[in-house]
Amino acid sequence: MDKKTRKVGTVSRGIRCPIIRQGDDLSEIVTVSVLEAAESEGFEIRDRDVIAITESIVARAQGNYASVQNIADDVRAKLGGGTVGVIFPILSRNRFAICLRGIAMGAKKIVLMLSYPSDEVGNELVSMDQIDESGVNPYSDVLSLERYRELFGYNKHEFTGVDYVEYYGELIRSCGTEVEIIFANQPKAILNYADHIINCDIHTRARTKRILLAGGAKVVCSLDDILNAPVNNSGCNEKYGLLGSNKSTEDTVKLFPRECRPLVLDIQKKLLERTGKHVEVMVYGDGAFKDPKGKIWELADPVVSPAFTDGLIGTPNELKLKYLADNDYKDLSGEELREAISASIRAKSGSLVGNMAAQGTTPRQLTDLIGSLCDLTSGSGDKGTPIVFVQGYFDNYTN
Repeated sequence: MDKKTRKVGTVSRGIRCPIIRQGDDLSEIVTVSVLEAAESEGFEIRDRDVIAITESIVARAQGNYASVQNIADDVRAKLGGGTVGVIFPILSRNRFAICLRGIAMGAKKIVLMLSYPSDEVGNELVSMDQIDESGVNPYSDVLSLERYRELFGYNKHEFTGVDYVEYYGELIRSCGTEVEIIFANQPKAILNYADHIINCDIHTRARTKRILLAGGAKVVCSLDDILNAPVNNSGCNEKYGLLGSNKSTEDTVKLFPRECRPLVLDIQKKLLERTGKHVEVMVYGDGAFKDPKGKIWELADPVVSPAFTDGLIGTPNELKLKYLADNDYKDLSGEELREAISASIRAKSGSLVGNMAAQGTTPRQLTDLIGSLCDLTSGSGDKGTPIVFVQGYFDNYTN
């Protein structure tokens, strides 16, 4: 192999930056942080490198926060302040509990309908083995809290140690609000208890709302309808409302960032001006992957990337090297095999959909793939690297 051939493919680096506060010039901070990291660590910035910024620091720079009282006021205004059905929430102290407190403060009674055996992102209330042993049909059976306890008792989450049924019930009662808890997987089940409903599912929300309205519900709001405009000068998200929000303090939520395409375009422009290189830039939240042990699907944000530059539009267009090696060029080896595979890669053009040599390559949006890589790189704790710099992602075997 030619000594000049690069020996390293894709590299993902977490980039440290200052703690971001409301009003900070995030575009300048990100640009300078990447340039300083490149100088410190001795790597070059190249065309088509990717700079990814976690949605958290974007929302913080925007000051996109709201209080539980803001949530309560919006819920009361939109759903009347009486009995409200709250269906299909995810089981999360960080993601949903504080939103639930605001919702409860805006109603006299909450009928909380939990999906079972797990929530939308895979957090289990009970295991499928327990469901099988109980003889319950989760696709059709509606369980009262009493029946649920009789069948399954108390179940603490494997990782958090929380019994979310008890936790959510107590949280609602602590707001001075009456609560009734049921378990069902068909949206229409809530209509026997309430006709003013907040459906809290994330990726199936449009279908759920359609089913409820067709079934006779008077008012249906998805989480993206709550705080989709400012309430008493609060933050908001016009497109996603409460979706993608996180707990900030005991009384406030950080919302998903508002329009941030101008930010990614500005960072791209600054890097071009200062390095002469055309990089791609994206904002990312949760990745999109499932944990095989905990069965938790990571994507609790409405999208992986709310904003990105145009070079990140689309899906990978790759050939599977092992397919070429095992089939088309099975009789070749060494330098002859390398040259044959390289020629196939250089000759590829247009979409590879349907091409047998492309089977097994990941059929996902580039932003979902890169966002997942970045989420795993940055982590969600104390790494202090809310910027991720990815090199070589668009390389192939010939580079």
